[in-house]
Amino acid sequence: MTSQRIIVLGVGNILFSDEGFGIRVVEKLQEVYEFPKNVSLVDGGVLGLNLLGVISEADHLLVVDAVRNNDRPGSLYRLEGEAIPNRVRAKNSLHQVDFLEALAMCQALDKVPETVILGVEPEDMETLSIKLTQTTLKKVDSMIAMILEELDHLGISYRKRRN
Repeated sequence: MTSQRIIVLGVGNILFSDEGFGIRVVEKLQEVYEFPKNVSLVDGGVLGLNLLGVISEADHLLVVDAVRNNDRPGSLYRLEGEAIPNRVRAKNSLHQVDFLEALAMCQALDKVPETVILGVEPEDMETLSIKLTQTTLKKVDSMIAMILEELDHLGISYRKRRN
């Protein structure tokens, strides 16, 4: 299993508060942990279709993002399979639509990675701010734990960096 290519992809726009959640989680993950060579941590920003090359290289894709699901701000989600398109379409975010198009293009190329979306219910995605709200900031460590659990399930070894 460990020879499979795994990508942890943080997406979002860091200029709009909680919209940058996925990026901030991946940044902290890079800062705190070391992973084997077959695991890549990628800041996908709002690249959408431009991520096609990255996505198509993965056997397993873990996407970290802010996902609107009309739940309490700070709620955490794990979406896979059929749940992904329905839940994510409600996001009201252009990068999310582009991301779905990129996944669809992977289907056309017959190289669709096993995809799991790990998300947080945002509190604020409209305010121009590079800081997460306190509500989602408090969920960063819980999201990292969810990511590590996914990697454990895939048989990936990792360790905390020495400071």
